[in-house]
Amino acid sequence: MAHHKSAKKRIRQTVRRTAINRSRTSLVRGQIKKVETAIASGDKKAAEAAFKAAQPEIQRGAVKGVIHRNTAARKLSRLSSRIKKLT
Repeated sequence: MAHHKSAKKRIRQTVRRTAINRSRTSLVRGQIKKVETAIASGDKKAAEAAFKAAQPEIQRGAVKGVIHRNTAARKLSRLSSRIKKLT
């Protein structure tokens, strides 16, 4: 256990940040899952709507550091290309 005031503060901050980061990661994963299910159903309109809602959340995840920016770009690119292939 921490004995210094600063170490105790770091522990409190870490717990708080971990909860926020887990929440953000979960939100990003959920948004991606919604787009993937819309693509799987074959409905292009629904897939585009889900992608439009997911895009800012994925970007925000990259900006906040819960996922790498290249990972976010790759996921967005792949989802976008899959939506374009729908007829």
